[in-house]
Amino acid sequence: MKATLTAEGNRLQYEKSPYLLQHAGDPVHWWSWCPGAFREAKKEDKPILLSIGYSTCHWCHVMGRETFQDPEVAAALNRDFVCIKVDREERPDIDAVYMAVCQALTGSGGWPLTILMTPEQAPFWAGTYLPPRSRDGQLGLLELADEAARLWKSDRQRQLELGQEATRHIAPRQTSSARPEEALLREAVEELARRFDRENGGFSAAPKFPAAHELIFLLEYARRTGDGGALEMAETTLTQMARGGIFDQIGGGFCRYSVDRAWRTPHFEKMLYDNALLSYAFLEAYAQTGRPYYREVARRTLDYVIEELGLPGGGFACGQDADSSGEEGKFYFLTQSDAAETLGAGEIQAFCHRLSIGKTECVPNLLADEQYQDFWEEHRAQCNALAAFRRRRRSLHRDDKVLTGWNAMMIAALSKADRVLGEERYLKAAQSARLFLKTRLTRADGRLWLRWRDREPAIDGQLDDYAFYCWALLELYETNFSPSCLREAAGLADRMAALFWDETDGGFWRTASDGERLIVRQKESFDAGVPSGNAAAGLALAKLARLTGREQFRSLAERQLAWLAGAAGNYPAAHCFALLAMMEELYPSRELVCVSADRLPQWLAGAGEAYRLTVLAKTPENSRALDNLSTRAAEYPLPAKGEQFYLCRAGACQAPVDSPEMLRGLLREQKEPVLQ
Repeated sequence: MKATLTAEGNRLQYEKSPYLLQHAGDPVHWWSWCPGAFREAKKEDKPILLSIGYSTCHWCHVMGRETFQDPEVAAALNRDFVCIKVDREERPDIDAVYMAVCQALTGSGGWPLTILMTPEQAPFWAGTYLPPRSRDGQLGLLELADEAARLWKSDRQRQLELGQEATRHIAPRQTSSARPEEALLREAVEELARRFDRENGGFSAAPKFPAAHELIFLLEYARRTGDGGALEMAETTLTQMARGGIFDQIGGGFCRYSVDRAWRTPHFEKMLYDNALLSYAFLEAYAQTGRPYYREVARRTLDYVIEELGLPGGGFACGQDADSSGEEGKFYFLTQSDAAETLGAGEIQAFCHRLSIGKTECVPNLLADEQYQDFWEEHRAQCNALAAFRRRRRSLHRDDKVLTGWNAMMIAALSKADRVLGEERYLKAAQSARLFLKTRLTRADGRLWLRWRDREPAIDGQLDDYAFYCWALLELYETNFSPSCLREAAGLADRMAALFWDETDGGFWRTASDGERLIVRQKESFDAGVPSGNAAAGLALAKLARLTGREQFRSLAERQLAWLAGAAGNYPAAHCFALLAMMEELYPSRELVCVSADRLPQWLAGAGEAYRLTVLAKTPENSRALDNLSTRAAEYPLPAKGEQFYLCRAGACQAPVDSPEMLRGLLREQKEPVLQ
C-alpha cells in the first residue's frame, strides 16, 4: 500500500480504504503500512504503535472517537511512537500475524487490535480496545504509551527479547501428512456434539458466532452418512439463528454474531462473507429437507446482499456498519409506535406480538412465535414497509470496497441458489460478479488483486483469493456449464500452485513466494471467521481433478488433502471446511457426462444438484474448448441428434442412455452409497 509522505501529520487522507479514511482527520500522525513508516521509526529510534480494524466495526468506532481523537493521547503517541493504521480486510496477512500474537500473549483477540512493536516489526505488547485513560481496572492507552516509551529508553533489551520470543511462538510448525480417514469426520461430529447447545443451537456460550462452515460440514456429513444427530445439530442451529435477532427479520441478512446464547441480540454489523456462506448452508438444508422455511431464509439473505451490498458493475461491497447516528444498532431498533406510524394502528397488534416488538426499543425476533415458519409469507408487505421506514429514518455506512475472496464466496452461493431454487436471477448475479472479478481484479498475466475501490485495484492477491475464486468458478460451472469457468479455474489452480505451494512440507502459504515478507510467513489450516484458504484450495482441487481428469490436479489434490488430514488430526472440529474437501476423496460423487447434438437441457443443473452428480456437459458449441480442458470430456463423441447420458463412478461409465426417463431410472437403481 502506497502512502504519500508529508513532513508531518496524518497521511491517511491519500488512502482508498474506507477504514483508513475514517481516521484521516485524527490528530494522531498516522501512517499506512508502508516502507516509509518503518524507515521513519528507525531514523527516529521509536517503537511502533500498530492499530488494526475495519470500517464497519463498532468498537473500532468507539476507540476512534474516545482515544485517537483525544488531543493528549495523540500528543503522546506523536511524540514517542510511529503510528500505523491497517485495514484488516485489505491486509489479512498482517492482521493474521498480529492477531496470532495477541492470542498467544493474552489468550484472546478481537478488533480493534493494538500492537506495540519494534521498527523491525517484532511485537512486544498486544491488546484490543483501549480507552484513552485507565478506568474501572482497564488500562488506558495514555498510561500504556507513557510506560512503553519509558521502557523503550530504559530497558530496551527486554522489549527486543519479548518481540523475538513472540515471533518464535507464532512461527509455523511442520505438519506431517496423513491419509484422510472417516475417523476424522466422526471425531469432528463428536466434538461438535459435546459443545452443542441443544436448546438454542450453536456450539458455544455467548458471544455466539454463526460459523457457517461447521453447519455446511454437518449437513454434508449427514447426507453422506445418514447421521440424524449431525442433521439435527445443523437444523436446530439454522432454525434458531433465523428466528433470532441475529437475522434481520425486517430487511433480511445476518449480523456478525450474537451477544447472548439465544441469538436474540446481535452485534449489528453485516458482513458479506457471513451472508454468502450462511445462504449456502440454508440452500443445502433446503435441498436435503425440503423445508420451505430454509428456502425463504436463503432467498431473503441473498436478496439482502444483492439489494444492499450490490455495486454497479456486479461486484459486492464488504458489509454494512454496526453503528448509525453514533449508536450501535440504532438503525435496527423498533417500537410499537414506529410500526403504527408506518403500518397504521389497526395492523400492528398481531405483527408486533409475533416479532416481540414492545413499547420500548427492541430488536425484532421470532423466538416466541411458534408459527414462525409462515411469518414472512403473511407479513411480507409490512416488512417491506418497515424496511423502507428504517432507511428513511437513518442510514448505515457501507464499506464499498470489493474483496476478491469474499466476492468469490458470494458467487458460489448464488450459483448454488440457481441450481437449488431454479431462479435465473441468481445465476445472472453470479455471472455479473464473476465478470467484475475478471475485468477489474484480474491482471493481464492472470494474477489476482485482493481489493478494488474507487476504480483502483490494489494489493497482491493472497491464498484465500485464489482458492475461493477457484472454488466459486467450479460452482458456477456446475450451474451454467461454461467451459470458460473451467478454463479460468484451471488457470487459477496452476497459478496458486506456482505462487503459494510449499514444496518442502506441503500445504499452501498465505502469501505468494514473491510477496512482502512479514515477521513470519503463515500457513493456516484451521477455520476462523471464514474457512481457511488451505481448506478451500483442497476442495477446489478435488473438484477440478474430477472434472478435468488431469493428472497435475489429481496429484496436487492428493497431496493437499494429505496435508490437511495431518493438520486436522489434533482437532478435527476446527477444520470443518477441510473435512468437506476430504469427503470429495473419501466419498467421490457419481459423475454424469451429457453430450448433446444441440443445446443442453435446461433441467441438467438442477438434476446435478438433486442427485449430487459431478456433471460434464458437451455440445458442438463448446466441444473443442471442453476437450482441451478435460481429458474425460474428449473420450465422449457428440451424437448425431438428441442427447446421450453416461453415468459413471470412479471413471468407469455405463452404456449411455438417451432420455431423461432412462437416466432417472439408472439413478434410482444405483442409489448413492453412504460412508460407514
